[in-house]
Amino acid sequence: MADRPSTQPLPAALLARLLAADSARPRLTWYDDEPDATAGERIELSGRVLANWVSKAANLLQDDAAAEPGTTVGLDLPAHWRSVYWALAAWSVGATVVLGESATGADVLVTDSPERAAAHGRDTVLVTLAALARSNPRAAEAPGAVDEARELSTHGDTFSPMADPERADVALATEAGDTAYGRLVMPETGWGEAPRVALRGPVERVLRGCLSAWAADGSVVIMRGESARDAERLASEAVTVDARD
Repeated sequence: MADRPSTQPLPAALLARLLAADSARPRLTWYDDEPDATAGERIELSGRVLANWVSKAANLLQDDAAAEPGTTVGLDLPAHWRSVYWALAAWSVGATVVLGESATGADVLVTDSPERAAAHGRDTVLVTLAALARSNPRAAEAPGAVDEARELSTHGDTFSPMADPERADVALATEAGDTAYGRLVMPETGWGEAPRVALRGPVERVLRGCLSAWAADGSVVIMRGESARDAERLASEAVTVDARD
């Protein structure tokens, strides 16, 4: 028998379901322990705030880059809270998120690298990872790219797609293969209801973990880098599932 698409919701519908369930509840908590400029950051996003970021990014993709079903969006970012909302934004417009080395060849490139932004030659968004950034200090090195830190806030807080993807359309493309929209949101049966899931690892792993947790009306704690306080953090965040790589 041919493999049939899952009956799970598409990512945009999943986000809407979180808002309807409890828009004020924390859905994504972020810790950055990498030894760079963002070390020590902790960000917490409720369902409402997460949806706001997604809407702004989706409006940018749709309005500025004409992204739609069939468009490829290269996600050239580390596993990060910003990569999560950019992936959700791409799925909201019905595009295909491309990860790995092929990301830089996508129709639209979302990257934190000024060098790759400058070399892309097509629609590009230059992302600043720091939470409170108001502009990218190296934006002049990629003059054709949208400076996300400066421009994203100008886009609308609600989003309405021009077209919806089909369940058989490719939602995620990686070196390992393609995943259709109907197969993207896959709950983890062992996580239980409303899990609090700790995630750390490659961006694909984190994205899939977020979708699985939210499909069960849960939330995620994403960690970047290593910390001697990990055990204390898992306890203080009331983590019920440790799914870190």
